[in-house]
Amino acid sequence: MPPSEGVPDTAAGVVAGLNGAGRAVSFRLEPAAEAPAGCPFDRRLVLSGRLAGWIVLSYRTDATQPPERPILRALAEDGTAQDFVLPGGALAHWLGLIPPGTAEIRLAVPPGFRLDRVGRRTDAGLFLQALGRRPFRAVAALYERVRGDARRYRDTLRGACAVTPLAGYAAWARARAEVSPEPVASTDAGAVQVLIVARAGQAAALARTLASLTAQTHAAWTTRILTVGAAGTAPHTDPRVVVVPWRADLPLAAAIDADAALCLLEPGDVLAPDALASLAAALGPASLAYADEVGADGRPRLKPDWSPDFALAAGYLGRPWLAVPARLGRVLDARLGDPADLALRLDIAVAAGAGAVRHLPRVLARTEARLVAGTARRTALLGALAAAGSPAGVALRDGVPDLVWPLPEPAPRASIVIPSRDRLDLIAQVCRGVLQETAYPAIELIVVDNGSTDPAVLAHYEMLRADPRVTILSDPEPFNFSRLVNRGVAAATGSVVVLLNNDIAVLEPGWLDALMRQACRPDVGAVGAKLLYGDGRLQHGGVVVGLGGRAGHILRRRPGDTAGHLGQMRVAHEVSAVTAACLAVRRDLYVRVGGFDAETFPVDFNDVDFCLRLRREGLRVIWTPAARLAHLESVSRGPSVGPARARFEAEAARFAERWRAVIRHDPYYHPRLSLTTFGEDLE
Repeated sequence: MPPSEGVPDTAAGVVAGLNGAGRAVSFRLEPAAEAPAGCPFDRRLVLSGRLAGWIVLSYRTDATQPPERPILRALAEDGTAQDFVLPGGALAHWLGLIPPGTAEIRLAVPPGFRLDRVGRRTDAGLFLQALGRRPFRAVAALYERVRGDARRYRDTLRGACAVTPLAGYAAWARARAEVSPEPVASTDAGAVQVLIVARAGQAAALARTLASLTAQTHAAWTTRILTVGAAGTAPHTDPRVVVVPWRADLPLAAAIDADAALCLLEPGDVLAPDALASLAAALGPASLAYADEVGADGRPRLKPDWSPDFALAAGYLGRPWLAVPARLGRVLDARLGDPADLALRLDIAVAAGAGAVRHLPRVLARTEARLVAGTARRTALLGALAAAGSPAGVALRDGVPDLVWPLPEPAPRASIVIPSRDRLDLIAQVCRGVLQETAYPAIELIVVDNGSTDPAVLAHYEMLRADPRVTILSDPEPFNFSRLVNRGVAAATGSVVVLLNNDIAVLEPGWLDALMRQACRPDVGAVGAKLLYGDGRLQHGGVVVGLGGRAGHILRRRPGDTAGHLGQMRVAHEVSAVTAACLAVRRDLYVRVGGFDAETFPVDFNDVDFCLRLRREGLRVIWTPAARLAHLESVSRGPSVGPARARFEAEAARFAERWRAVIRHDPYYHPRLSLTTFGEDLE
C-alpha cells in the first residue's frame, strides 16, 4: 500500500471545525518497515506537530470486503501500548484522545483502507460541544477530569461528542455518504427476479420502486408484479417488467423463475443503485444474502450477521435480501393463497432454509412498510413450521413469539457450580433459590468454597450437606475464579453444567428449564440468561466483543424491559459470548475445549474466552430472556484500582492479543455501532 498524504486546507479546515472534524493537520500514513511478519499494526501514522491530544480521523474502506474495524495503537516511549478500536464502515470518522507520552502511532487497517483527513480538537472545544449536545455527560466528563480519572474522562467526553443515537441517523449518514454510497459496478453474478405484490392505491409507490430498479447497475434483473384485485400499476416500457394477476390457487413456483435468485420487495421500497449488484456478488456460493435498510421513520435497521434463531423468531431480515429458490423449500410448492401472508411465509422460509448466508453491513434500501405481519399471524405460521417437522415449538413471551426447544426424556441432570467465599447473605439466598425455588426436577448443587472463615457460613454448609443433591468442595488457595469453576465442573455428574455466581437470586421457577432447553441443542455451546440488577435495570443482555475496547455487556443499566435494536432483547438469539455469572454448557463440550483458562485469565475475560473457543469449534452461543435472574452485588462494584487494576489490564491485554480478529468484528454487533457507549448508538 503506498503512503497516504494529507495537506491541510484552510477553508476546509474551518468548515470541518464547525461540524466536529477539527482543524486539519498534515499527515502521512506509511508502512512500518520494522513490523514483524503477521503483525496487524503495519502502518505508521506520522503527524505534523505533537502526537498527544484529541484527534479526528476520517477514512474509508472497501465496502465489498468483509467488515473489519481499524485499530489504532499508541506506543509510549517505554514500549507500552494502548489500543483503540475504531468504527467500521465504508466512510467513517473517529474522535480519540492520544495519551501523553505517545512516541508513535500505529494502525491495523482492513483492505482498501484510505485515510482522507486528520483533524485536531481541543478539550475546551469538545467540552462546549458536549455541553450543547449532552449537558449531563459534559458535567460528568468534567467531574472525571477533576478527580483525575483520565480514562473515564476520555470515554465520557467521547460518548457525548462522537456518538449519535439511532434517531439521528439521517444527519449522521449525510456526514458519511451512507445515504448515497459510491455504487458498486455491475457484475455477471447471475440473474435476479424481483417479486412485488401490488394492491389498489399503490401506483405511486410502485412507480418509485420500479424507478429504483431501472437505475440498478446490475442489468440482469426481471420483475414480476402480482396485482391483487383492481390494483393499478405505474406505466412502464421496460420489457423486464411483467404484470400478472394474483391467483391464489397457483403455487409460488409458477410465479417465479427457478433459475434466478429471488428478491421480494414491497411497493414504495427504493433500492440503492448498486443494491442488486452488491447482493448478487455477495450471494456467490451462499443461498442467502441480505443488507441493511432505513425505514419510513428514518431510523436504520442495522442487522447482525446471520443469527438464525433471531431471524426466525423476530424476522429481522426485512429487506433487501436475495435468495436462491431452493432455499424456500416446501413454500415453493404451496399455493399462493392469501396475498397478505406471502411476505411473512417467505420471511420464515428464508430464515429456516439451509445453506450459507452473507450479510452486507450497508444500507441498500429505503423501505416504507415492514413485511412482517402481526404477532398472532407470525406465531401461527411458526407453529405450522413446528408441526411440519421443526424441532422447535413457539411460545408467546411478553407478547412476542419465541422458539421453545424440547428437552430430552428423561430430563438430564443439571450440575450447578457456585464458587463462593463467606457472605452468608449471598450464598444462603442463591442456594435457597436453586434448591427450593427452581422447578427443574434434576438438580445437583456444587459449592466450591474459597476459604470461608465466617462461622455462620460454615454452619450453613453443614446444613446443606444434609441434602443429597449438595456437594461442598474446599479450595482455600488464592482467588482464581477459573480454577474454582474448573474444580467444580470436574466434580459434576450432570450432562449439563450451569455456572452460577454466589450473588445471583432466582426470580422465576422456570429459569433453569429455559437454559437446559437451549443447552441440549446439538449445535449450541454456551447459553446465557437475562440478568437484572437489584433495582430491575438490565445487567446482562449478552456480551459484545470489542465493547469498551475488549468486551462488555450490551445495554447495561438500561430499563429491564428494554426491547433492544430490532427487538433482540425480547427473543433468544445468537451472541458472541455470555457471562459466567449464569452460563449453561454441556459437560462434554466444557471438557472438549479445555474448560476455563486458569493460567491466562484467572479473574477476568475467562467466560468470554471460553465462549469464543466454543464458537471456534462451530458451536453457537445463545442468550435467552426466558431465563431471568437477579445479579445483586455487581451493581455496587466500583472500578478496579491499584494492583487489581494492573491485573485487569494484564488480562485484558492477553485477551486482546488472542481475540483481536473478533474484537475487530463481532458478527452480532454492527460495525457502524459504537463501542464507546454500552447502548446501540452510531459512531
